[in-house]
Amino acid sequence: MADASARPIRVAVVGYGVSGRVFHAPFLEADPSYSLDVIVTADADRATEAAQRHPSASVVATAEEMLAQAADLDLVVIGTPPATHAGIATAALDAGLDVVVDKPFAVSSDEGRALIAQAERLGRRITVFQNRRWDGDFRTVRDLVETGRLGAVRRFESRFEWYKPAIRASWKAEATAAQGGGILFDLGTHLIDQAVQLFGPVAEARAELAVNRPGGRADDDAFVALRHESGTISHLWMNSLAPQFGPRFHVLGSVSGYTSHGLDGQEAALAAGVSPADDDYGVTPADRWGSFGVEGSLQPLPTLRGDYGAFYRVLADALRGNAPLPVEAADAVAVLELIERLHAETPLRRPDHSDTNEGRP
Repeated sequence: MADASARPIRVAVVGYGVSGRVFHAPFLEADPSYSLDVIVTADADRATEAAQRHPSASVVATAEEMLAQAADLDLVVIGTPPATHAGIATAALDAGLDVVVDKPFAVSSDEGRALIAQAERLGRRITVFQNRRWDGDFRTVRDLVETGRLGAVRRFESRFEWYKPAIRASWKAEATAAQGGGILFDLGTHLIDQAVQLFGPVAEARAELAVNRPGGRADDDAFVALRHESGTISHLWMNSLAPQFGPRFHVLGSVSGYTSHGLDGQEAALAAGVSPADDDYGVTPADRWGSFGVEGSLQPLPTLRGDYGAFYRVLADALRGNAPLPVEAADAVAVLELIERLHAETPLRRPDHSDTNEGRP
């Protein structure tokens, strides 16, 4: 029998929307530690695209068809709507497979804890794709914090904002917060995770949540304020209807600060067909570098290279017993617990749209 550590890790990707097509399949194809063997999608157009882009993979319509091939797989990557995560992950673990779950890990912390317990009971590995830990701008902020170049960080501001007034036909348009819908579940899982990674556990939290699109079923505008046990204050904004954008990061320390604008470019590059193996993948051009220093003597600071592929490189080592998992699932459960608390304590504001010019210039 061949040594399992000598062959590629055999992978099935469940879901071929933005998650599977943009964030998972390209890295699995580019990394020789993996072979992308199965893609699951029930959408005929996506199935055709998947077959064209990944001719060595078998394309099937259901997770059940994929699990029928479990003996020939090692890892399942789940990029379906959040309400389906727990069921698919449970079945994959029962089939003897390791699992990557896209964020949010589950629609409740109870579901997340149950998955962790199941994986431990079965001796399998389960992790969460928190790819934004490898954004170039976040890596830059993390380096500044860890090297002490900012001094003691007193305030941390972080934003994901864009302007999309029209509701697109997708599961996101229909999902309630109980089904993992809304911008706090969608983007808050990234921003809260980043803040906790930088500044540690949260002592106090509050939020403002609103749904501004007529007919919207879950929040599309969220603000979260955290006081970390370390003393740092984090202010986090998520907004789908922002006609102007604030700084992506605005970090104020006792001796210096850092401000950057614009989103990390990896997602846009991947969506445009750029390969993670390209020489300039993840590189931020100089005209988009953030500024570092004290007002009056600010200097541009090169942005560290973005590297979503690091998640899968570390995961390969972990699955072969040589490293810890790239993201501990318990971290994702802690974020879910906080989001649940914020939803429970915060009324959802629904503005009166009767006299607005929503969607007009």
